[in-house]
Amino acid sequence: MNELKRLEAQRDDEIEIDLGEIFHLLLNKLWVIILCFIVGGVIGFAGTKILVTPQYSASSMIYILPKTRSVTSLADIKMGSKLTSDFGILAKSRPVIEEVNKNLKLDYSYEQLASMVQATNQSDTRILRFTVTDTDPIEAKKIANELANVAAERVAYVMSSDKPKIVEEAAVPKSPSSPNTKKNASVVALVFAFAAAAIIAVSY
Repeated sequence: MNELKRLEAQRDDEIEIDLGEIFHLLLNKLWVIILCFIVGGVIGFAGTKILVTPQYSASSMIYILPKTRSVTSLADIKMGSKLTSDFGILAKSRPVIEEVNKNLKLDYSYEQLASMVQATNQSDTRILRFTVTDTDPIEAKKIANELANVAAERVAYVMSSDKPKIVEEAAVPKSPSSPNTKKNASVVALVFAFAAAAIIAVSY
């Protein structure tokens, strides 16, 4: 039993020594890891810039009105907020998307244009936001604004109420919403650095 304990202790000491040597080895080869980190960052940055097409997002907002011009109770407010979520789905319906496509003379299928559109409703509000993502910032703005107009008309028709008000028109986005060049470069840099450290350790 004592011999077994002695062997286990010896094995633990050997493991600690090996880990210590690996640590010092990595420390001595730190310049290699840093170099790989820099190379990885440059590759990630260049690859993102060259291979990934920038996407631009433009947003417009409409305010959903209740059936009557005045809100007289808390129940009316809650009902208006609940309906806004329903109309977020309505805004991406085929009639709305196809009319936007037709009005702007675009060459997208229903599926293509619908995939570019995101309709969101902030909790406990009757404001509906349309976000359109496109490779062309000007086209993203045009689609977002036209979508707001067409969706407002459709909402008024379905709800038999006043046409929702345009709260905010979309503007031409000045910078892409994706890809995140800095994030991609950082991830690739870390992968290269980790791979270098792993190769050094495995070789040892």
